[in-house]
Amino acid sequence: MKRFAINQFLLSCIVILCFGQLVMAQKAAIKIACIGDSVTAGYLLGNSGLESYPSQLQLLMGESHQVGNFGNSGATLLKNGHKPYYKTKEFKDAIAFNPDIAIIHLGLNDTDPRNWPNYKEEFDADYSWLLDALKKQNPAVKIYICRMTPIFNEHPRFKSGTRDWYWQIQSHIETIAKANQVGLIDLHEILYPRPDLFPDALHPTKEGASILAKIVYKNITQDFGGLKLATVFTDNMVLQRNQPITIYGTANGGEVVEVSFKGQKKSATTNQYGKWEVIFPPQIHGGPYEMMIKSNLKNIVLKNILIGDVWFCSGQSNMVFQLQQSENGNEEIKKTLPNAAIRLFNFKDLRETDNTVWDSITLAKTNQLEFFSGKWTECNAENAKDFSAIAYYFAKKITTEENVPIGLIQVAVGGSPIESWIDRYTLEHDDKVVDLLTNWRKSDFIMPWVRTRADMNLKKSTNPKQRHPYDPAYNFEAGITNFTKFPIKGVLWYQGESNAHNIELYEHLLPTMVKSWRKAWNSNFPFYYVQLSSLNRPTWPDFRDAQNRMQKIISNSAMAVSMDFGDSTDVHPIRKKEIGDRLALLALKNTYGKSVIANGPYPLNAVKNKDQIVISFTFSKKIMAAEKKEIIGFELVTVKGKHIKTLATAKNNQIFITIPKGENIKSVYYAWEPFTRANLVNEAGLPCSTFKIEIK
Repeated sequence: MKRFAINQFLLSCIVILCFGQLVMAQKAAIKIACIGDSVTAGYLLGNSGLESYPSQLQLLMGESHQVGNFGNSGATLLKNGHKPYYKTKEFKDAIAFNPDIAIIHLGLNDTDPRNWPNYKEEFDADYSWLLDALKKQNPAVKIYICRMTPIFNEHPRFKSGTRDWYWQIQSHIETIAKANQVGLIDLHEILYPRPDLFPDALHPTKEGASILAKIVYKNITQDFGGLKLATVFTDNMVLQRNQPITIYGTANGGEVVEVSFKGQKKSATTNQYGKWEVIFPPQIHGGPYEMMIKSNLKNIVLKNILIGDVWFCSGQSNMVFQLQQSENGNEEIKKTLPNAAIRLFNFKDLRETDNTVWDSITLAKTNQLEFFSGKWTECNAENAKDFSAIAYYFAKKITTEENVPIGLIQVAVGGSPIESWIDRYTLEHDDKVVDLLTNWRKSDFIMPWVRTRADMNLKKSTNPKQRHPYDPAYNFEAGITNFTKFPIKGVLWYQGESNAHNIELYEHLLPTMVKSWRKAWNSNFPFYYVQLSSLNRPTWPDFRDAQNRMQKIISNSAMAVSMDFGDSTDVHPIRKKEIGDRLALLALKNTYGKSVIANGPYPLNAVKNKDQIVISFTFSKKIMAAEKKEIIGFELVTVKGKHIKTLATAKNNQIFITIPKGENIKSVYYAWEPFTRANLVNEAGLPCSTFKIEIK
């Protein structure tokens, strides 16, 4: 009996001790208060108690932390807003919680027209007051305020003010964080290209909330997954010569990263977002070299690096068109490869945009912006055969003429419209095309066959906002952004087949895209593009003419004519070497300063002289018919709109056309047939583009 009593006593002591330790552990748990509006509260989620970002953050942080959700749907940061957060029960509870760490995500509801236009001058002071209220309760509290999660264009107030006020508030939040010396967490950047996670354009799904939780977790713990390089840095790469060489990536918070290259060492400490970069001075061309990147726990060695010129090659299927598919391409592969001076980065598609139904894995990866993958490779038979034929021939000619290594980065998608290559911010702020972002698969701005192809690919998707590489902004977000910090020499572009139905729109969008890319790269790089070829599609003459005229609209640009190598029934003409060579001539003349003829004849004016029309040309000393045949392709257009096909004669740099008796001619058209055999060239054999010109 006595032994039993002793055992009972000991058992009680153990229970009390364990309970006390549990209580102490609970008391010692680090408390995190998630303060915010409906995004924090978990509005629209099936079970906010389990799926909201604070709930998912609790799972990531573990038992050593206690996470509280103090989100209030509809709350404003502004005290004079329509539902001020400081008056809510959640605010009082958050203060009473006495957090060690506070995460504040407010501002979305302040974009309401009842709030920002009236009280925007009070925003900074009201936010600072909230921060001071938390500090007053606990002077040691660690505070993070957040750049807001996205509001997408389907939001009902988007164009009426929210679009502009949203970005104004974002800039205020960054200023407030600095002024109050608190942390700043970016909840915007990683979710901005993920409209598929925002069914109502404002509130994230469970997956979106999970991403938010991970962002907050990384910022609190400074665990960013260790040392990693950006996608563009691999063995065999080419670094751009004569420009500062920036090497960048991510590592854990506070880690020192050291980069050794060509006998120099540079080091950097990661910033609060785990990002780091080092910059080496500009270098002349050469190689191969090695580079070592190391942190406390990891070393990376990159081998076989060249320094030369990097050209970014993009567009749709004629840029994708492989070397092995081109005329004499297989002979080129067998006879002339490998080429040690050329390196290839083929950022390949996860799946072709062909007329098939995509599976669930492809759909999910596409939404997650994992549609492209690749690395730098040497230019040998195996790697070059499925690389862009046009880009390859361009590089071959440049290396021959300039004796400099060339790196080619290919990011191109068959069938892709130009809208898919423009960044989201630019599209959102362009009133002509902003509505394209809403249900683009029903928009007349997108060519019908493009929409039909996308519909087929996405047939099994259950997400009404499923992404696709024809989706406006998608190829920029999934592809282009991986390279915009990497210096390049220039861009090669071959696209337009999927926009030829709306010429006026393309005339607006191509300059818009070039401007957006140059802003992203922070460079006024040269932009060389290929004109559509000859094909029996009615709008193509007009489209070719628009492309021709845009050379004068887009600065530092030039166009290679391809219509003389067209195919009447195939959108993919196989003579790619000639087009690559013509692009190279443009670059040699305009970028490398070589004294070469790079352009075909370009009309200056058309003058009536008695019974003749005289057209004068530039970019030529002597014009003639290709292969010494008679000159064909000209049409006279009367004041009544009648088209009269006519022959022409050439002398020096002028064309002479006899006016038919009794006809009143107002303009001259050249190569104005979808599939044309027009044959005007200059002394270098370069063709004249489709054009129309009024008679003076």
